Amino acid sequence: MRLGVDLGGTKIEIVAIDGSGGERFRHRVATPQGDYEATLDAIATLVRETERSLGVAQGSCTIGVGTPGSLSAATGLLRNSNSVCLNGHPFKRDLEARVAREIRMSNDANCFAVSEAQDGAAAGAHVVLGVILGTGVGGGIVVDGVPLDGHNGIAGEWGHNPLPWPRDDERPGAACYCGREGCIETFVSGPAFERDHLARTGRDTSRIAWYECLAHWKAAVFLENMWKRFLAGDRDDDFARAMEAGVPAKLAAAEAAAARDDAAR
Repeated sequence: MRLGVDLGGTKIEIVAIDGSGGERFRHRVATPQGDYEATLDAIATLVRETERSLGVAQGSCTIGVGTPGSLSAATGLLRNSNSVCLNGHPFKRDLEARVAREIRMSNDANCFAVSEAQDGAAAGAHVVLGVILGTGVGGGIVVDGVPLDGHNGIAGEWGHNPLPWPRDDERPGAACYCGREGCIETFVSGPAFERDHLARTGRDTSRIAWYECLAHWKAAVFLENMWKRFLAGDRDDDFARAMEAGVPAKLAAAEAAAARDDAAR
């Protein structure tokens, strides 16, 4: 069994793939913010819980991880990650110690681009550019099915180029975590859209809409997990009532359950 882990700025998701390429399990959790050790622990916990849910021996699955940034070939330290708490740490080595096995690790955008080039939207294309717009802005380039890493492992990363043809009111641009100003990432990433919305409307989406989105996201995750349990034969009474009541009630029930989970922690 193979496990794939997608480490993002807001969520960590794991999927289990069997020998025939079929999906056997999927689960996601929120990414601990600004905490390196907690991020390692969250991934290790996901791996353990996934193997337990699959009923396989602990340590028997192979693991691949897609992460923002890239590992330095010279030092083994992670760099260029917009999750800045990961930078400067031997992330691969520390995670291998947590899960007690060797893992494969690559840039998340490269993983995405290779996947689309193999059997996704770009299957059969000679050259593929995969673009990620999320907490950060990333990209991966694939030529004849092989990722183009470049000397520093960031060949497809376009988010830290300057905004082309900026207007006078867009200069010099917002400060970027990389130390420069006006990077593309400071214009078209999720946090950039929040900042622009605040400047234009006066509404702080990070404090208002963000919490609404988070609540619905947690509700959606809860519903997804409960639905899988339902299909597997676990007829949870609360979930069954929610299914009968319709979508708004489902979300309400899921949000209430997510709130109970938070309160219990």
